[in-house]
Amino acid sequence: MTDIKSEPNPLFLRTDEIMQAIELLFFAYRDFTGEPDELLAEYGFGRAHHRVIHFVGRNPGITVSELLSILQITKQSLSRVLSQLVAEGFIKQTPGEIDRRQRLLELTEKGTELDEKLFNVQRQRIVKAYKESGAEAVAGFRSVLMNMMEESDRPRFTPKPKRPSSRR
Repeated sequence: MTDIKSEPNPLFLRTDEIMQAIELLFFAYRDFTGEPDELLAEYGFGRAHHRVIHFVGRNPGITVSELLSILQITKQSLSRVLSQLVAEGFIKQTPGEIDRRQRLLELTEKGTELDEKLFNVQRQRIVKAYKESGAEAVAGFRSVLMNMMEESDRPRFTPKPKRPSSRR
């Protein structure tokens, strides 16, 4: 393992700095997903279920094809996970209003409860890290994450212009 350097290194593109970043991501991801994994295991679910619950919860009425686009998994993989979540009452599917072949996805009350449990576990870890790191570090962290993801996904996280209020 690489030693953690506390001071910013102006040579941050050196191989040892990149290796350290990769290791930090591995450990952070392990710890970030560990507690939710335990909770999911109680339901017989895994990380794929968590991702589906998360994105359906953030996007009620999302279509299966939109979800496939976000998750970038095969239809077969999503079908297996989604079928289980629907069968066990965590997600409901309704046909689209215009195109009845579309399946619109939404969390049920049971799904919302699990989503909240999973969120709260991860929220605690993020809040602790943000508090200990400070606002400047959080802004830098967000910038790094944004720049790691595919450019096509970045607009999901850019602030949308606010519409002028018609109230006076």
